Amino acid sequence: MKLFYSPTSPYVRKVMVCAMLRGLDGRIETVPTNPHQSPPGLIAANPLSKVPCLLTDDGVALFDSPVICEYLDSQGSEPKLFPAPGPARWRALVLQAMGDGILDASVPRRMEQARPKEAARDAAIARMGDAVTRTLGMLEAALPGEGLDIGTIAVACGLGYLDFRFAAEPWRAAHPRLAAWFARIGAAPALARTAPKE
Repeated sequence: MKLFYSPTSPYVRKVMVCAMLRGLDGRIETVPTNPHQSPPGLIAANPLSKVPCLLTDDGVALFDSPVICEYLDSQGSEPKLFPAPGPARWRALVLQAMGDGILDASVPRRMEQARPKEAARDAAIARMGDAVTRTLGMLEAALPGEGLDIGTIAVACGLGYLDFRFAAEPWRAAHPRLAAWFARIGAAPALARTAPKE
């Protein structure tokens, strides 16, 4: 398998954590990619020019981290990250949506902060920040579970991205229970190994 990736992408991190937990990381060739430059290899596989993008051994291009993570969960023999149908699955999928939602608001927010200031831009940044704050509040009130599944992985990747890109806006003091949960879950080897670095 071949994975087009950016080393600081939290979506790529989520995919790599899943690959590690499923025992598949040794089968994945990583291809450093800047999606903003629309390199030919990436856009041939993913016309959206986004990472992560996984080429399977059969040459099928899969993109968007939820799709790739579910595909990886169908491979290998390690414990499943997507629970079987029932309450645990729906909880894991909702947590995945919340973790991805933190990223969906934070990644463009980070990009907007790098642009020149203007009123509309500031309003968009504030709106995205409010979405993250509301989601953190919901997670503080109902902590994710202690086991690693697609939901807890997505939330951990979202919180890790906040630490990485928004260190000047600490979230832990207002969410002590969530911070303690993140300290525990973040110590898992796959999450620790994939923590973003400059």
